Amino acid sequence: MLLIFVRTIIIYILVLFVMRFMGKREIGQMQPFELVIAIMIADLASTPLSESGVPIVYGIIPILGLLFIHIIISILNIKSIKAREIICGKPRLLVVKGKIDEQALIKENFTINELQERLRVNNVCNLGDVEYAILETSGQISVILKSEKRNVTPEDLNIKLPEMNIAYDLVIDGKIMYDNLRKINKNEEWLEEELLKYKVSPSQVLIFVLNGDGSFYFQKKIKN
Repeated sequence: MLLIFVRTIIIYILVLFVMRFMGKREIGQMQPFELVIAIMIADLASTPLSESGVPIVYGIIPILGLLFIHIIISILNIKSIKAREIICGKPRLLVVKGKIDEQALIKENFTINELQERLRVNNVCNLGDVEYAILETSGQISVILKSEKRNVTPEDLNIKLPEMNIAYDLVIDGKIMYDNLRKINKNEEWLEEELLKYKVSPSQVLIFVLNGDGSFYFQKKIKN
């Protein structure tokens, strides 16, 4: 029993490392080769866990081999456009200038109902509002609406808005985020002075954020 527990921890750490190394994409955003590798890793990891008689190295070596393959393919994708097209494919237009491309749907094994479903996921309920719909290599659909259906932007109205900066977490669950303080050229004394306005110390704070517009978001911890 202890051996199975130890093997589980080792395989878990290894798979976590490999998947973390592969990047932060969601499953729906993975390229086909990444999804294949992820499925194979899951299968290889289950073998030494379900069969205690199988040496754990029989699971570790293939998983590391798949990681090596992933690195090689990723390098090829970066270095060669042709290799990228072969491995990942190319985006395909499903709707062109408001008209559905039936041949493109057939080539991609897409039905009209699937296209409508994907559009609804993009908050587009009316097919007639679409100027272009592009099937990306990850399987996601990008939608470009007709000009009269797009949201109005400040640029359209010739309005100049103040520049927005990134928000920084300064305190999370009572812990000071010193790295973020350094990024905004502030110190702990400054932080404590700001928190005094809320009559709290850092240890009493659930979250304290410096927003992009210079304002703060604050919430106090509930006492246990």
